[in-house]
Amino acid sequence: MNKKFSSFPILFALLALLIGTCAVVFPASAQAAPTSTGSITVSGTVASSYDAYQIFSANVVDGDNDAKIATDLAWASDAVLPVLHSAGMPNSKTTAQEAAEWLNADSHLTSALSAQLARSLQSSGARPATLNAGTTAELPCGYWLIVADDDAISQNEAGTAPIMALVGGSAVTVKPKAATPKVAKHVLEDSTAAWQKAADATVADDLYWRLSATVPAGLTAYDTYTVQFVDTMSAGLDPSKVAASMRVYVAAGADGGFDVVSADKDGRAGTEPAKGWTDITAQCATKVAADGKTFTVRTGDLIAALGGADALAAGARVVAVYNAPLNSACNHGIAKGNPNEVYLRYPRSPFADQSGEAGFTRTPSDDACAYTWDLALTKRGSDGDKPLAGAVLSIADDRGRTLAADGTWDAEGKATVTTGEDGRVTVSGVDSGKLEVRELKAPKGYTAFEGTRSVTVKAEGLDVDQVAAAKPKLTITAESPLRADSADGSTGSLEASLINTPTGTPPSITTGGFMPSTGDMAMYAAAAAAVAGAALIVVALLVKRGGGSHKE
Repeated sequence: MNKKFSSFPILFALLALLIGTCAVVFPASAQAAPTSTGSITVSGTVASSYDAYQIFSANVVDGDNDAKIATDLAWASDAVLPVLHSAGMPNSKTTAQEAAEWLNADSHLTSALSAQLARSLQSSGARPATLNAGTTAELPCGYWLIVADDDAISQNEAGTAPIMALVGGSAVTVKPKAATPKVAKHVLEDSTAAWQKAADATVADDLYWRLSATVPAGLTAYDTYTVQFVDTMSAGLDPSKVAASMRVYVAAGADGGFDVVSADKDGRAGTEPAKGWTDITAQCATKVAADGKTFTVRTGDLIAALGGADALAAGARVVAVYNAPLNSACNHGIAKGNPNEVYLRYPRSPFADQSGEAGFTRTPSDDACAYTWDLALTKRGSDGDKPLAGAVLSIADDRGRTLAADGTWDAEGKATVTTGEDGRVTVSGVDSGKLEVRELKAPKGYTAFEGTRSVTVKAEGLDVDQVAAAKPKLTITAESPLRADSADGSTGSLEASLINTPTGTPPSITTGGFMPSTGDMAMYAAAAAAVAGAALIVVALLVKRGGGSHKE
């Protein structure tokens, strides 16, 4: 048969995935003589190596308007015809010419069909030609299916659906385009109920982390699609609650954000998904390493979860939320913090074996970080600022818990602490926020203040786009008779004092009430001066009265 064959529909059926070469049309004038081979170059950065499978051999010449003309088509592989018949081509059509015409008609050559052809060729033992990216190669003329070599796909790369290329005539350049998944990590800041790159927390309190993956639109030819989060925690995080708390969700579309679950006033993440999200936890597997440093979350088939390959082709979002509190070994302050890092493993290509680990490649890593602070409260006398032992205090956090002698928090709010010989009480590993202090018993010889006074720790600069940009500013303020002394953000150390007055001190110079935490001595001096001034006025009046009586 010597029928001219136009490859225009075949070459462009895959749209953006197809080659950046010329359209093929029937020529209006005589063509150059066909050659036995043609040049082809695969460019781009999808993979470093490709397998090329010949579908049809043909004579190929250049036509007018950058078109290519294929004639004398013949089968190049026995593995192709059964696939075409199963895809809907009538069984009566058996010749290469008939098959090519059927593929041309109504754009039968879809991404899914090209993938089926590639799988059949691979399983049949057909020997592909090897094409190295960026290097021009000579191939026999005809139609070739270009498939990325999975072993040549590295980190943050992905193979595409196979590309059909017509080789012959002028040189052909194939440029595969692949979009890869992205991953991000955030931690829940309880004070704002916001997912951030950095947050602070109290040691042992629930601390929620969110892993989010974006599967890009345009992924086609996959039978299944599974992703794996691989999380590495610092030594300061407790892995014991990870598996039990893990919840995984999926939503269709690559856009729309990751606001899956809400948080309560105590910073605990909920489990009920927002509209448009589906809980797929039951189809996922979470495995924590024996050392507790890493864990993996592997999803089930996202195509099945979304309802079909067409849904995956529009992109998807996957979110995993889990609880990993700070532990007693955590770093305090901003110098090191407690980082938590994740990367995403995803299928190398539509042909990768997803049953094990070899069929996956990975994204770059992303991280989030948690901080905690230390507050030392020292009981002091107003007579020389000396430390005082024996003061019994109730120190409550913003959840109504009170500090116990062993450094834990009593949920019933009944625990108290007593200052030692150095006058100090230490609140170690504390979240920013307000602490309420009551003095239940003053040291001997001193007067306890009445009511409740607060000391407030504030951490600014945690809401950043990247952890590397986080440079938190740590400050402390206090209500008199509490006094803010110092704050060191690097170590996370905060110092405050609680001032007591000696028993019998005149009320006019006591430090009760809500006086400022700075400039206390000046306030005392002003108060004393006011009292002295009032006394002089009284004396002057008495002298004046005395003088008048003497005259009488």
